[in-house]
This record gives sequence, C-alpha cells and structure tokens, in this order.
Amino acid sequence: MRALDRKLWRDLVHWRSQFIAVAIVVASGVALFATLRSMNGYLVNAQQSYYAQGRFAQVFARFKQAPLNVARRVEMIPGVAAVEPRIVADVLLDVAGLEEPATGRLVSLPVGRGPGLNVPFLRRGRLPHPRSPREILVSDAFARANGLVPGSKLGAILHGRWQLFTVVGTAISPEFIYEIRGGADIFPDNRRFGALWMSYRPLAAAFDLEGSFNDLVLTLAPGASERDVIARLDRMLEPYGGVGAFGREDHISHRFVSDEIAETEVTSILLPTIFLLVTAFLLHLVILRLVATQREEIAVLRAFGYGKGAIAAHYLELALVPVAIGSLAGAALGYWFATGLAAVYARFFQFPKVKFSADPWLFLAAIAIAGGAALAGAFGAVRRAAALAPAEAMRPEAPARFHAGALERSGALHWVSPAARIVIRHLVRRPVRAILSSLAIAFAVAILVAGRFGFDAVDWMKQVQFGRVQREDVAVTFGEAQSPAALYELAHLPGVLRVEPFRSVPVRVSNAKAGDRVHRTELLGIEGNAELRRTVDADLRVHRPPRGGVMMGRALARILRVGPGDRVVIEVLEGLRPVPEATVAAVVDDLFGTSMTMELGALHRLLREGDTLSGGFLAVDPKGSADLYARLKRLPSVSGVGVRESALRGFERTIAESFTISITSLVLFAAVIASGMVYNGARIALSERGRELASLRVLGFYRAEVTKMLLGEQALLTLLAIAPGLALGYALCALMVLRFQSELFRIPLVVSVTTLAFATLTVAVAASLSALAVRRRIHRLDLIQVLKTRE
Repeated sequence: MRALDRKLWRDLVHWRSQFIAVAIVVASGVALFATLRSMNGYLVNAQQSYYAQGRFAQVFARFKQAPLNVARRVEMIPGVAAVEPRIVADVLLDVAGLEEPATGRLVSLPVGRGPGLNVPFLRRGRLPHPRSPREILVSDAFARANGLVPGSKLGAILHGRWQLFTVVGTAISPEFIYEIRGGADIFPDNRRFGALWMSYRPLAAAFDLEGSFNDLVLTLAPGASERDVIARLDRMLEPYGGVGAFGREDHISHRFVSDEIAETEVTSILLPTIFLLVTAFLLHLVILRLVATQREEIAVLRAFGYGKGAIAAHYLELALVPVAIGSLAGAALGYWFATGLAAVYARFFQFPKVKFSADPWLFLAAIAIAGGAALAGAFGAVRRAAALAPAEAMRPEAPARFHAGALERSGALHWVSPAARIVIRHLVRRPVRAILSSLAIAFAVAILVAGRFGFDAVDWMKQVQFGRVQREDVAVTFGEAQSPAALYELAHLPGVLRVEPFRSVPVRVSNAKAGDRVHRTELLGIEGNAELRRTVDADLRVHRPPRGGVMMGRALARILRVGPGDRVVIEVLEGLRPVPEATVAAVVDDLFGTSMTMELGALHRLLREGDTLSGGFLAVDPKGSADLYARLKRLPSVSGVGVRESALRGFERTIAESFTISITSLVLFAAVIASGMVYNGARIALSERGRELASLRVLGFYRAEVTKMLLGEQALLTLLAIAPGLALGYALCALMVLRFQSELFRIPLVVSVTTLAFATLTVAVAASLSALAVRRRIHRLDLIQVLKTRE
C-alpha cells in the first residue's frame, strides 16, 4: 500500500466522527433527491400508461339531451379520432351504515362501439348485464370506504323514482383518479361520493333518454387543434342545451394529478439542491480545517518529493470517501423510500397496478451530483493544501497579532470570568471563522423551518376553508335550477335552523381586451349578507359579494391577466346563454379554486331570469341531522348533499395526508442534517484547539473550565445562528410558495411559532448531544500526546 493510501486510512479513522457526519448528510441529500425525482417519474409514467390503457378522452361535453345520430355528426368534425356518447347523471344514494346521503355519478357503459373511452378497469366481480336494470359497477375507492362488495345493495333515486341496485363489481377509471363531484367540491370524500357504471339501455330507460344521450367524450387525431374542435363542438351542441365543451387540461381529476406532478418537479429539484449545497459547505469546512492542522505533514510530504498534484489528489480522495459511502447509502435508502411511496401514490390516485421500477441513470445522477458538490466544497481547501511550500509549511503558523479591540477598551470583559473572556476574544479575533461556523448552523435551522413549514400551510388552509369560508353544516344542490319555493321547503326540513340560497352557473370567462385569455369556471351568486358561505382571503379578511361587477380569486385573475377595474366577458353556458361584460370589482387572495362570485340579485339580472336557485347552505341542529338526512335521501329534486365535517375529513385524507408523507420525510432528513452540522462544528473546533486546551490544562485549569471554554464558544455560535437561520428559513418557505401555485389550491406563506420553536429546539438538542460527545473527548485528552503533535 502506498504511503499516501496509509495516511488516507489513518486520517479517515482519526476524523471518523466528522466524516461519518458528512456521509450522513450526503446520504440524506441523495435519498431525498432519488425519492422525489423517482416519484416524479413514477407519476408521469403511471399517468401516461393509465391514460393509454383506459383510452382517456381529450375533450368532454355536457348537454341536456341529444339524439344518438348527433354522435355520428361529431365524428365528422375534422380532427376527431373517436367519440363516445354516454348518459351521465348525479343521483342520491342510500348506503347501508352511512347516515348522510351519498352522491353517485352514474355513467353508462359503451354499447357495441369498440373498446370505448374512459374504460373502467375491473378490480372485483364482473360488468353489469347489458339489459339488467338493477346491476351496477361501483368505483373501488367508494366500495372500500363503505365496505361494499359484489352482492351488496344500494338505494338510489333515478329521475324521481326510488330503485334498489345490486353491486356486481368494483372498478377504477382514468376519469376518476381524483374522485370528486366538481363544482364547489375540491376535495374527495370517497365515503360520500363515488362513480357508478350501468349498462346504457336500462340507464336510458330510467331517465327517459332512449335513443339519446347527454354526455360526450372524444379523442383527437394527431396534430388536431383542440381549440378548433371545441369551438365546432359547442356550435353543434348548443341547440341541445350544451354547457360548453372543455379539454383534458380542465378536467379536475387530470388537473389534480398534473399539479401533484408539478409539485414533485419543483420539490425534487429545489430541496435536494439546498441539501447538497449544505453538504458542499460542510465538506469545505472539514477539509479546510483538516489542512490547517496538517501543515507539518504536508511539508514532510513535499520534502520527500510528493508533487502538488499528488497531494491535491490525496485530499480529494479524503473528501470523496465519505461522499461515496453516503451516496451509496443514500441511493439504497432512496430506493426503499421510493418503493414505499409509489405504493402509497398508487392507492391514493387509484392507479392500476403500476410496478415501480428504479431508473438507474437517476440514481447515478444523484451520486454524480453529490460527488460534484463534494468536489466543489473541497476544491478551495485542496488548492490551499497543494499551494503550501515545504519550507513555509514546516514552520508552525505565525501567531496572530492581537491588539486590544473596542470590547477590551470598553472594560466590559472585566465583568466576566477568565473562561468567558477567552471564549469572547477567540470569536472576536477570528471573525471570518466565527461567521462561517455560525452560518453552517444557520443553514441547519433554515432547513428545519422549511421542512416543517408544510404542516403550518396545511393547518392554515384547513382553518380558512372549513372555519371561515364553509360555515354551513350541509350544502344541498338541486339537479335543475328551482323556484324560490324550494328555499321554503329546505327551511322546513327537520333540524334546519337557517337557509341561505345560492345560484351557480357554468361560465366561460375571458379578458375583454385579450380574448385569448379564456378560462372555464363557475360563477357563484350568494346574498350580500351571507354568513354560511363567505369569501375569505389568506389573511382572514371577509369580502362581501359586490352588487356591481364580479369578485374573483387571484389565481383566476392571474390566468386572465386582469385586475380591479378591468373588464371581462362572461359567456354563460346554460339557460338563455347571455354573453355580458362585467367589471372586476375586486381580486381576492383566496386559497382554493378559480371561481367567481357575485351578489345573488346581480347574478339573476345578468342571467335575465327570476329568483331561481341552484341550492342552499343549511345551518343544522345536530339533534335533527339524522331526520334531515333521511328526508334528503328521498327528495327527487336533490342531486347532491355536501356535509362540511365530511369535506373536512376528505381534506385531511387527501391534501393533509399527501403533505404529511412528504413533509415527515423532509423533516427527518432536515433534523439529521442539522445534527450533523452542529456536531461537526463542535468536533472540528476540538481538533483545532486540542493543543490550546491541553496547554491550559497543564497550566492548571480544571477540566470543567476547559470544557466550558470550548462548549461555551459553540453555544454562543449556535445562539448567534438562531435568528439568521429563522430568517433564512422563512425566505426558503417564500421561495417554495412562489414556485408552486396551482389552480386547485395555493399554499399560504404561514410560518407558525411552533415551527420556529421546533427548529430552534431541534438545533439546541443537537448542540446539547454534540456537547456531551465532545465533553467526553475533552475529558479523555492525553495531554502529553496532544502537546507533542497536532495529530
């Protein structure tokens, strides 16, 4: 073995604790990068393969009723590749064991028209018989949430008639990866909403739609213009009550999955980059201080004929060994995390069995990035080692020229103990080293703040949406717009304490000046003094619906590129289908969706209709809720019932759960890195000052006094790092918020006192544990050996 190789292994053994800390930090960064990038690739591949297998449509259209021959006319539109006419209807369900009424979206199965589009994949059981009026297929998530199996019974109101169905199978579909009703609902509740499939003929008979259909999905030929096809389709379906076709990008299930992919795209680059930058910084400090303690060894090597290149290569190898070990461990850990997370995503998004397969190039890239970061961090220190001339290096470093500073001249140091005086002087006289050491700990604090920030954001979103916006107990939606008499009926249902009406219509809104800025959304009308459903911004300010103009969220305003005072064109997609212009009265920094709001009377005038309503928000006496739900299950005019508490639980199972999975992993990695940073700082300080501390012990200082000098310095550096670290962490949170803002929801910039305390406490605990480890080493110092050599 070469002499430099023997020295390499001796240095690794001697500095093992520092290099182990570096390896752990590298492993955390590589594991995080590999996990998040693997999940991004997994989601993209799973989505694309699922869409291809299930022939997921690219354009969707709803209307009142059209004869089946219209589907053949749609097939003739240039650019249309395949068409699937369907019957789709929302119905109330009576599920055994569920007190509240559930909502089911009945979808007809294709009849002899090839493989069909949006094909359901059977999980259990079989397909319904083509002519059976009592057999249905239910979505697998809805079945699991309600304990339904083939042979279970479901009650439902179809077109005003009560029917009892038998579940013959469960299935999943690319149309319902994210299974929600739509409209005001943006969180899935698998217990109370599910997709149902039924054969076309019995479903058409139940809704008096024989020989016709009310829903259409289609795919496009390669190179076809989606915008042109939608425009032609809208003109063709307008006589049949069309409510506006839309593309796949506006399909809520697709949009949620795509947003999740976009989130993993951002986090898989931003967060590992921060971790690896910390790794580079940490490794730079380790190698730089190692070189400082090995001046004499470097001089001996140069004197024995070793060139600058050999010495530089030696220290680069020393830097790469812990990085290589950490990279391999991180790759293995990342693969394990990614495999488990892929199974969670497959269940969460109701993908078919998509086996996770690791991309070897991705893991090699992670290792290469970690190695590059290590080389970048060690480069300056290695260059310094190679540049030392033998004669200069053989001499010990010239002692620093100290002089009385402002602190000494002020007389403040006379009031502290000699040990404290030594600590303060040591920091003040080496400001650059003190700043770098404190900055390393500040990075650890910042990572912890950024890691736990997601919990604060989710909790704030929950408080705003379910504590300030949705204050109703129950939201009732009618299948068709009703007269004011329906409000009177709702008010007299059992347990109802208060009712507030609302009117919701589908619209296509565009910038009046830039017509290419178009978005499909819902226009909601509520009373000016509404208390059960309100518009609240991220700062908890309540915004009342304007009597003139519209109020929209910042996400929609950003899409349309409009602000207060600008004009928008609102194309109403139902009823008389007016196309008025309106002024943007206010832009609200809300957290969810892209809907617009108007005062109810103003919306009626815009629609040129009477005092119609789409439903009502109900405040309910808990004692009468059971009777209320029983009555609602039998009302033929009701198509949907939303329960706020159920929506809250749905939120916690979706957004909160998905955040918790990733955030918990991130916080664990951040805590490991924080501990590694603090411990390394203390150990390096001990290595640097071992000779000095031993000298003090020989001069008569007690072990406790010497320990206080070193650990007091580390405690002061840690204390000075807390405030900058918290500020840096807040800046990282702001960067993450800026990089991820979707249409479905926006992450608020909310950093709680709990998160700040958590970051501070974690670093304090890491510092305390490091202090205990370093204290043991101080007590075990061999004074004679330390005074002989810096090694």
